[in-house]
Amino acid sequence: MKAFIEILREKYGLAQPEAEKLLEQMELLTYRKGEHIVREGERNSSFYLVADGIWRGHYLRDGVDISLWFAFQGDSIFSSWGYVAGLPSLVSIEAMSDSRVYRISKSKLETFFSSSVLFANIGRVIFERQFLDMENWMINGGAAQAKQRYLTLLEQNPELLQHVPLKHIASYLFITPQSLSRIRAELSKKK
Repeated sequence: MKAFIEILREKYGLAQPEAEKLLEQMELLTYRKGEHIVREGERNSSFYLVADGIWRGHYLRDGVDISLWFAFQGDSIFSSWGYVAGLPSLVSIEAMSDSRVYRISKSKLETFFSSSVLFANIGRVIFERQFLDMENWMINGGAAQAKQRYLTLLEQNPELLQHVPLKHIASYLFITPQSLSRIRAELSKKK
């Protein structure tokens, strides 16, 4: 737990007592590779922090599985539609590896945030970071070269290739699996 608190401190700029108080409110759960927190069309308004493992947010469009995001240690994950509006999720959230997450219900988290200005600021910081990460991906995901998007993804998250099938990485990069194979072959020739 101490190592995870340090990750929260680095990622969100939380002081150790703040991080400890937040985790005291949460329960630690274990998921096996392939298990879901929520599936598209289901409801789940809980909020999660990834203790370890890799997670993927994805949805089906015309029978094609499209990856929206990947989450790693310290990242927050939740169904936006479920958390914000109490509606069925538009995405499935799936463990790409055996994982542990800290979970808290929306009502318990809101009670925690409303108990003090300090705790409200924890929520603000976590959600601001979520928006920054999303905007960063939108900007970098729009890079003209798929090869550059792939290299950036590997630089930021090298463990992804060990746990996530290439077809999911390809859809996340907005390319076909065949295009990703060509990029990987080209890069391996340069080594």
